[in-house]
Amino acid sequence: MKYGIATRCYSNKTIIETAKFMASKGYNCTELAMGHPDFGKWTYNKVPELDGITGELTKQKALILRDHGIEVTSFGIFTNLLSPDDNFRNQCIDAFIRCMDYAAYAGIKNLSTELGFREDKRGITTDVYESDFKRLIESFIKLGNAAKERDVNICIEACVIDVIPSAKRLRDFIIQIYRASGLTNIKVLLDMANFIANSDEDDVFKYLTPYIAYFHGKDRYVNDCKGRIFGEGDIDWVKFFMNYFKITPNLPFILEYTNEETTDLSNERVQRATRQAKANLALLGYNIQEL
Repeated sequence: MKYGIATRCYSNKTIIETAKFMASKGYNCTELAMGHPDFGKWTYNKVPELDGITGELTKQKALILRDHGIEVTSFGIFTNLLSPDDNFRNQCIDAFIRCMDYAAYAGIKNLSTELGFREDKRGITTDVYESDFKRLIESFIKLGNAAKERDVNICIEACVIDVIPSAKRLRDFIIQIYRASGLTNIKVLLDMANFIANSDEDDVFKYLTPYIAYFHGKDRYVNDCKGRIFGEGDIDWVKFFMNYFKITPNLPFILEYTNEETTDLSNERVQRATRQAKANLALLGYNIQEL
């Protein structure tokens, strides 16, 4: 199983400290993020601050992780692609495209982002829903075309509290982009916690399997706005992993929200859920050695 954790879970550590700690805990893949003492600064839903970030520096950090047996699945950007302030949104897009250059130079295939949201209100509201959705289509077509030139993918992490609130709507969004532009490099960063109030552990695979690049692992109660660490919400992780092992067994599953203090607890919970999922599948006649 490709199993890892996002580097920002250890944002107090340098990348080499992070790599050593991750390797000691058995992780073999990661989502590289800025916000470490030796690797840039990042602010959620804002323009990425790229002072001092270069392709060479990104490659160096990626090589450190790889030298410790950790595959760099993606470069996490998580900017704002919905803002009605065109100047601000274009700054976000321009910074994202710079990050594509860094990722491509470092051999990182995927770049990930959420949709972004308005500072004054988040989610679907009827007065701005159509204009927000149109703006997202424009942003992702622009990013997708730039990514195509660099042979990288854009991975969308959507959420129930945003303009694309379910697995089906995310599937619809990707199809709309394809019909409008022919782009096939718009992928999904699937976070089950982000959809648990709108899509169950079967739905996400039913609608999104062809598009999934990798998974986030955190939890949520259905009425939560914010996520929780793995195993502390309403997700049926055994059911989720039964689908994972049957349908997408080779895709990375990358924890977030876990920190240094909760790493062992999260790992124990993941191991317990995956063992039970495989046991259930064995009873159903699946060849577990192939999973």
